[in-house]
Amino acid sequence: MQITRRSGLKMGIAALGASALPRLVLAQDSGPAGSFSYPVEGGQVVFHPVQHASMVAETPGGVIYVDPVGGAEPYSDLPQPALILITHEHGDHFDLPTLQALPAVRIITNQSVYDQLPPEMQERATPMANGDQVEALEMMIEAVPAHNTTEDRMQYHPVGRDNGYILTIGGKRFYIAGDTEPTDEMKAMQDIEVAFLPMNLPYTMTVQQAAEAVAAFKPVVVFPYHHRGSDIQEFAKLVEASDAGSMVIIANWYPGGEG
Repeated sequence: MQITRRSGLKMGIAALGASALPRLVLAQDSGPAGSFSYPVEGGQVVFHPVQHASMVAETPGGVIYVDPVGGAEPYSDLPQPALILITHEHGDHFDLPTLQALPAVRIITNQSVYDQLPPEMQERATPMANGDQVEALEMMIEAVPAHNTTEDRMQYHPVGRDNGYILTIGGKRFYIAGDTEPTDEMKAMQDIEVAFLPMNLPYTMTVQQAAEAVAAFKPVVVFPYHHRGSDIQEFAKLVEASDAGSMVIIANWYPGGEG
């Protein structure tokens, strides 16, 4: 597949060496987090990492903000949204003041966040449960399970409350996992072009769990995100050593550092 870099992003082999190519790309820059472009029918999808779990996706049908937090300033140089997706209620994914500072566009979210929105936002919001599907911006959006599976972590993301999302855009499927460990539904997914997987303890997966999930559903490209404090180069090595055949892209999700 063709992947296009934008915004002056630097690519390099770094610590993993030439044997990791072509399935590994390390990407980092001291400035903006950069962007990654994927061709689809009717145009392209461009992902802009913003910070931690927040990203912007430009699609042929319009621009999506995913889990926007941090106020309007991180988005000042990015295109305006036509849709906002929210995975769940934790403060690094859902921030009401940020939503109030952004344009008043349609919101798709899980039920627990919908219940916390003020009435004027609920009027433009659609709650989705695991398994629901909805059309928006010329794409199909499917809400998929996002929850912990390890007993002592279930307190963070219980079964049935939170969403991940699969976006089908121009015939290709893009998976944004939200906060989760590997679920049966994740491991059974097929034909995923790009996956965004979280990996940090105690809230989501270990890098080992994430690599095992990649080996199970074999996305063409996988981004570790929501990874503060995790060894993502170890994740890349584990994926490379598996039979997944997936390209790992390590983008700059922490332009101001991980502190």
